[in-house]
Amino acid sequence: MQTIDKRKKIFTQSLIRSALWLGLTLIVFACLVKLSFWQYNRGFEKEQRAIRITQLNQQSPLTLNEIVKLSTQKQFTGKESINDFPVTITGQFTGDYIFLLDNQVENNSLGYRVLQVVQTPKHSVLVNLGWVQGSIDRSILPDITPLNGQYNFQGHVRIVEQGIMLQAQDFTLPSWPLRVQQIELDKFSELISPLIDKPLQPFVIYVDQEETLGYKKNWHPMVMPAEKHFGYAFQWAALAIAWLILMIFFRMKTQKSIRVASKNSADALQNT
Repeated sequence: MQTIDKRKKIFTQSLIRSALWLGLTLIVFACLVKLSFWQYNRGFEKEQRAIRITQLNQQSPLTLNEIVKLSTQKQFTGKESINDFPVTITGQFTGDYIFLLDNQVENNSLGYRVLQVVQTPKHSVLVNLGWVQGSIDRSILPDITPLNGQYNFQGHVRIVEQGIMLQAQDFTLPSWPLRVQQIELDKFSELISPLIDKPLQPFVIYVDQEETLGYKKNWHPMVMPAEKHFGYAFQWAALAIAWLILMIFFRMKTQKSIRVASKNSADALQNT
């Protein structure tokens, strides 16, 4: 009777260990595979976007009116949008409002992206003029000479991607130039409303590198190329396979130890 109870206990413990091993193995394996597929899909999206950017750059740039019309009609398929469209603008810059987008890095140096509003007869849009060096002293803002008057220039449309903010930006008492942590076009429209009655368009124009106006044009349409995503996808897949092999080896080793211990225990009980 004691031998039977001992074997039942060993069998129950073995089942619990097996369930825990299987659960842990499958959960970690599934997470690693999911990360691999996510990186692969991101790489595929970046690859398609790179092809699309090349095709768009071979076309003549659209006017701001045409871009706004496309944005309103939304005649796109899949994840396509007005993002990356080349645009040519003839408009009036207003020097009263300058936004400095904080925490922008260039060659390991912190700085700002300078943003100004340009107006056309029908629309207002925020323009990224480029990057400027920041000061170690956070109370000192860079010396910016605002653009005033009419300019003609070319750029590319960029949809604003909202990041996670731990605290909302407070624009109760703005002082210009205004340092901002994130582009929030609705709030910016309210700030400029005393002089500019047209709300900002839901995108930003990044001035092309060939243009002389503005500052250092260091922006890239894609921060991480498709090749890097594919590389990360391979790494996650390799980790998933390595994890599976490791856990199977560990299981085989522990099972062998358990069988030896069970046999010794059974022999001991029989001898008593």
